[in-house]
Amino acid sequence: MGAAQKCGVTVANLGFVGLGVMGGRIARRLLASGHRVTGYNRTKAKAKWLLDAGLQWAGSPRAVAQAVDVVLTMLTDTAALQAVARGPDGVLEGLGPGKIYIDMSTVSPAASRELAQDAARRGAHMLDAPVSGSVSTLEEGKLSIMVGGDRAAFERVKPILHDIGPTVNYVGGNGQAVLMKIATNLSLAVQMLAFSEGVALAEKGGIPRETAVAVLLNSVIASPMLKYRGPFVLRMPDEAWFDVTMMQKDLSLALELGRQTSVPLPTTAVTNEWLSAARSMGLSHQDFAAVCDVIAHLAGLQGREPGSGNREPDAEARASRAKVPGSP
Repeated sequence: MGAAQKCGVTVANLGFVGLGVMGGRIARRLLASGHRVTGYNRTKAKAKWLLDAGLQWAGSPRAVAQAVDVVLTMLTDTAALQAVARGPDGVLEGLGPGKIYIDMSTVSPAASRELAQDAARRGAHMLDAPVSGSVSTLEEGKLSIMVGGDRAAFERVKPILHDIGPTVNYVGGNGQAVLMKIATNLSLAVQMLAFSEGVALAEKGGIPRETAVAVLLNSVIASPMLKYRGPFVLRMPDEAWFDVTMMQKDLSLALELGRQTSVPLPTTAVTNEWLSAARSMGLSHQDFAAVCDVIAHLAGLQGREPGSGNREPDAEARASRAKVPGSP
């Protein structure tokens, strides 16, 4: 894999494409672990903080893959992954014998398997390795990673993945990790909706919202996700960790897989409708915890504390976001 030793630490020659909210922070973590990282993002300015931290720049996804032994991508959806992986300047064109391509996006399992087959035709291995966690989980060093693909290739890159997060689980062949990620993410949205309902019920009955949130987050229902996202009911972060549109993309993937496998997903279907309602209220670019605003509105309660987390991004920010796969 072209790894070298530096002060007793194994240093790998890595590439990273898609330097958005999570991707950029993962790349920074790899740099902090001593790895050489070459990166690409459609808007170079968004990667300036990483360039200042030692990231090497390449002019295209293909150039990144050509320059490294292991290339990682983290992108918004299946369409963004296809755009970055395929075409004359795509990742696939930069792959060759012995190289490993790790995609950390949450995408269609079928699309992931097709890309793995195309990588294999070039003598490379592709692994799907989505993560479970948030910005805070990543920054605290607690991210969980699930991996699908060739077992031997997984073992080769396992130390690199451990530099990203402490929990790395191999779940099966290509596409199985993104399947597992979709199965995980549907619960996040369902939990957040139920939590919002509980807060609204308590508040409408006369209990201050802050008190209701504090009690619920110290009760038996407080999952790790609710521990860090539950406070968003009081005030949203300035930058969405995982917005309504992204979460609805994951629920749509889950519902489609449910139809294909004849697995009923009733709470997923209901939660998906509440995310549609959030989009109709102009909340698509807020963290998916914005379902709390939909519940509050219908219950006749006031919205959250005013702040930048409550505002839609301006037109320039929306346009920039739309054209940069994986960007915040």
